[in-house]
Amino acid sequence: MQKINFIALFFILLTPSLSWSQINPGTMYDDVEDDLSLGGDIFNNFSEDLEASQVLEDERFYRYGRFFSVNIGAGVTRFTGNRGRAYQENQDPSFSLSVTYFFDFLNAFTLGIDYSKHTMFIDTYVNAYKTDILGAVDVAMLRPFFGLKFYMDTAQHGNAITYSNPHLLVRLEYWYQTNKFPERKDVQRQSGGGIGTAIGAGLEFPIELKKSYLGVEFLWHWVNFFDKYTQDYRAVTSGTNQSDPNIATFEDLTGNSWTLMFSYNITW
Repeated sequence: MQKINFIALFFILLTPSLSWSQINPGTMYDDVEDDLSLGGDIFNNFSEDLEASQVLEDERFYRYGRFFSVNIGAGVTRFTGNRGRAYQENQDPSFSLSVTYFFDFLNAFTLGIDYSKHTMFIDTYVNAYKTDILGAVDVAMLRPFFGLKFYMDTAQHGNAITYSNPHLLVRLEYWYQTNKFPERKDVQRQSGGGIGTAIGAGLEFPIELKKSYLGVEFLWHWVNFFDKYTQDYRAVTSGTNQSDPNIATFEDLTGNSWTLMFSYNITW
């Protein structure tokens, strides 16, 4: 029995040795040396795959993507706070003209200009105009801007979402404001500018793929208007010509703005 056990143990120990002897040690060491040698590139396959995928992505963009877009728009511009209360009449529509350059499917640069008109009615004596009532104040807002658009990757969503091209946008703006006083010829116009920023979201629905789109964008604007803290329209509480308490006056013209624009986009 001890002899049989000794023979079985001998074959058990011999079997792994025979299996290991079938491997060519030289080949194994050569493979390791190829990967770790100074001239080798352990990321070679990864680099080739990355370059190939980038080429395919570029080819897909050149074939299916948009490169430039000219956008002609109209919509509404509104204000909040005291400025929103003061601008009692908004002369819609507001107008917009812009161009967009697409870096790829998901990122684009936009450059353009917006324009809107508004009217205040100061029908009582106020701080800067104590001797006569000011009347109407016509306000024009011209605002050049540039910004970025970030289109959402909708490849995993349904056709309705994919074809609407949802996107986010951020803008830097300069609001150039002009105030005219049509009922007071003795009062000179006022003008000035202020830096503004905006964030928003939009959709673009294709009318004809790669050629024309119908766009809609909503933007919220923070603007440092030149007359933001003006005291010209504050109530007069002393003296002969006091403000009528039944007519609105304004401690200042603080407030932000929002816009809703619809556009027709011609693309190449």
